[in-house]
Amino acid sequence: MTWDYAPAPESRAIANLKPSYRMFLDGEFVEGSGEPLKTINPATEEVLAEVSTASASDVDRAVKAAKRAQDKVWGPMSGAERAKYIFRIARMMAERSRELAVLESLDNGKPIKESRDVDVPTAAAHFFYHAGWADKLDYAGYGPNPRPLGVAGQVIPWNFPLLMAAWKIAPALACGNTVVLKPAETTPLTALVLAEIIQQAELPPGVVNILPGAGDVGAELVNHPGVNKIAFTGSTEVGKIIQKSLAGTGKKVTLELGGKAANIVFDDAPLDQAVEGIVNGIFFNQGHVCCAGSRLLVQESIAEELLEKLHKRVSTLRIGDPLDKNTDVGAINSRDQLTKIQDLVATGEAEGAVRWTSACPLPDKGFFFAPTVFAGVSQAMRIAREEIFGPVLSVLTFRTPDEAIAKANNTPYGLSAGIWTEKGSRILWAANQLRAGVVWANTFNRFDPTAPFGGYQESGFGREGGRTGLEAYFDV
Repeated sequence: MTWDYAPAPESRAIANLKPSYRMFLDGEFVEGSGEPLKTINPATEEVLAEVSTASASDVDRAVKAAKRAQDKVWGPMSGAERAKYIFRIARMMAERSRELAVLESLDNGKPIKESRDVDVPTAAAHFFYHAGWADKLDYAGYGPNPRPLGVAGQVIPWNFPLLMAAWKIAPALACGNTVVLKPAETTPLTALVLAEIIQQAELPPGVVNILPGAGDVGAELVNHPGVNKIAFTGSTEVGKIIQKSLAGTGKKVTLELGGKAANIVFDDAPLDQAVEGIVNGIFFNQGHVCCAGSRLLVQESIAEELLEKLHKRVSTLRIGDPLDKNTDVGAINSRDQLTKIQDLVATGEAEGAVRWTSACPLPDKGFFFAPTVFAGVSQAMRIAREEIFGPVLSVLTFRTPDEAIAKANNTPYGLSAGIWTEKGSRILWAANQLRAGVVWANTFNRFDPTAPFGGYQESGFGREGGRTGLEAYFDV
């Protein structure tokens, strides 16, 4: 029996969408001197709003404002007082959570149930968590009276716009630093509403500055001599450019870059549970996840059965309007990203992998791509090596646990991995063998502000979240 779902759209009016947005500099919303950009709804291709952007002179003003605020107000302020401001931001984010969720889905294309149930609550949780650290830093394990670095320049991606802003801003503030943040050019809106919240929370002027713009604005921020620390989340290619440009400058850097995670299913795994984890691992947020489980490694003896279950489950996923509460897979964030996904999928077919794509109907407008699974994938294929950053899964098989680990580690990345087995000893053995910053066991894509997150190799370095993540914002 099949069930039909009546449309259950969330009202876009809740987003309080404005026709134009301005950048946030030194406590005020001001016009940027860069060329304004138009941010669009990827599900409909309609223009949502015009957003002013920063220029080099605006970046300079913002860094100087942040430096002044750090020297005179935020740095000398007691941790207990800083905690009050951070906690106030968290409370106000929670109070405006529905508004933020709808705006995120409009601007980004992700399903409302993900924005509502994952992105916004976790973003608020990062501020709540770090507010608790602000007056306890002497006991964080970094010595008595650890010193802040100064001005943190932060550049975030388009896949989790509000959540990435929270990951960056909350620990920086808790440790006594000030912030200049550049959101992604395709998804600036929730960061600018967060700026409204920061202003309403009466954070001292200059403590947080948010400057929309394209890559040139990010480059100006990264290379500004007044910035003491850079935190970047984005592509490995840009991460390499940043690392090269900052070599020898003395600036502290954390890079959270791309990934090609292996999700390993052993022959004793609970298959129905594993299928749910596989689906969550690759189709959550349309596959726009740096730690997505985009390589499925299945023990050969169960591969046929698992693939049959997986195809059946993926066929039930609903693709469509991100504001519909029934939607499982929303819109690809941009036309450029959709083209990249299409090109890599075509390459997979050309190289001989067996493509299976869900027969789900796609909307007539917008940037959509149906969930796709490739079987018969070899290690040499591009779809097994390159980050597709879309709802595309590559399936490889293995015979022995040692072969599974060898294949999982045969990648230049090292951000995350998953293990599916009923044996605790095998979980511990495999986790110890895998070269990945985060290893999940019998689950996938679980995040918590108390747990550090980060990668190895071309997935970057440094950790964000937890007590460990505080170190990136101390002069230690």
